[in-house]
Amino acid sequence: MKNKPTLAKPKWIDEFKAFALKGNVVDLAVAVVIGGAFGKIVTSLVNDIIMPCVGYLTGGINLTHEKLDLGGTGVSLSYGNFLQSIIDFLIIALSIFFAIKALSRFRAQEQEKPADAPPPATPEDTVLLREIRDLLKKD
Repeated sequence: MKNKPTLAKPKWIDEFKAFALKGNVVDLAVAVVIGGAFGKIVTSLVNDIIMPCVGYLTGGINLTHEKLDLGGTGVSLSYGNFLQSIIDFLIIALSIFFAIKALSRFRAQEQEKPADAPPPATPEDTVLLREIRDLLKKD
């Protein structure tokens, strides 16, 4: 029986494992997943709550269906969808702003906590007595 030659594992596989398992990459992956879910929540908030209110305030106009036809060419600009995307962005940006502001406030409170005070200095007479004791032990 012939021994099958073993293939050496490429060096880049170990490098990739080290890179992929670093805390920052895992944190980033979690952030992307949570961000995607948060985006869906904001989109639902805009589509299902905010835009109907805007439509009610503007007399029943649904901005998402607003279009500008370009002269019978069959081409139209859906500026209503663009406006909805702007509203989505503004809500997400505002939410992130408040989240970061709260996080910064929390970090500032953590940093303001006073560190444990160092123990009080040993009185001079105690230091001198210790020195005398140490000198007597040597003799």
